[in-house]
Amino acid sequence: MSLAAPRRRVAVIGTGAIATGSHLPALRAHAERVELVAAVDVDEGRLDAFRKEAGARVAGFTSTQAMLDAVRPDLVLIGTPPALHREQTVAALTSGAWVLCEKPLCLSLAEYDDIAAAEEASGAYASVVFQHRYGSGAVHARDLITRGELGAPLVAHCQTTWHRDADYYAVPWRGRWATEGGGPTMGHGIHQYDLLLHLLGEWEEVRAMAGRLVHDVESEDVSTALVRFRRGTLATVVNSVLSPHEVSRIRIDCSEATLQLTHLYGHGNDDWVYTPAPHVDPGRAALWYTPAADVPSSHTAQLATLLDAFDRGERPPGSGSDARATLEFAAALYKAAFTGQPVRAGEIGPGDPYYAAMHGDHPDWAPKERV
Repeated sequence: MSLAAPRRRVAVIGTGAIATGSHLPALRAHAERVELVAAVDVDEGRLDAFRKEAGARVAGFTSTQAMLDAVRPDLVLIGTPPALHREQTVAALTSGAWVLCEKPLCLSLAEYDDIAAAEEASGAYASVVFQHRYGSGAVHARDLITRGELGAPLVAHCQTTWHRDADYYAVPWRGRWATEGGGPTMGHGIHQYDLLLHLLGEWEEVRAMAGRLVHDVESEDVSTALVRFRRGTLATVVNSVLSPHEVSRIRIDCSEATLQLTHLYGHGNDDWVYTPAPHVDPGRAALWYTPAADVPSSHTAQLATLLDAFDRGERPPGSGSDARATLEFAAALYKAAFTGQPVRAGEIGPGDPYYAAMHGDHPDWAPKERV
């Protein structure tokens, strides 16, 4: 009889809305597997409010390194602004802790490779929060596609059309390359096209356009892309914060059926629709519709998979080359949009300006000196 895995001691870095609204409920849902022992925030008032909400003996710190030295957690959840992710992730890994970090895990492929080096040196792993992969509907859809039940994927559409106003961009770190890493391509649509990549596999080529149409920001407020996947599927990707009617959507037309997901910030089984081709037997199509359990996409669902991997001592999903491919897609989209040239997978490496920064030092897009 095998011994039960120990409860993992968890620390949270960044105690704002994402920590209270998503990470804390996930920790509570897995209370038999985790123990929240510490929280870090430079805002002591926010930190105190989080500790009170947590309802447990949670030690408070205003320094990440001080917390890591004092507590030595097993797992660190990071919910700070993007510019801090690389430094905090590397520090946690160096201390031996595993990491689950909000998207984007970092601001460039160069930063991602720094994190990979810290993983290699420590033996710990860093995952990025891509919770849309982990709902039962997404797991079921990927299984159907992988097993060929829907036929060959031929055409796909990925749409993140959201709306953000001037007040949203009044927050100092938003809309700036150095602090957010990009616009909706990095901060909003990344969830949806990560799910598209998760469903369809390796991408091969990207052509793209981007615009700064409404907001007074450094980065884009809309981007569009045409994508060719390794297996031949052709796809469109739209990332917008200019769209009054907000929707998140993926549609994949396969030779045997159309799969469509329509939601906004999270999905359940009922948000997935399968439409069989006319020649498909209805009895066969009836087996596609929904899995037995309905697990919504959520931080709770992703945390479960990470803890399972922790218990087995295996690399968790949403980490390593798997997560790097999504960040590489973002870099390729920016490079294709700003240069007007197609970009192929694997093209962006050390020495390429888009490896070091998503704006690629392009004269029309790189940050200007503030006077």
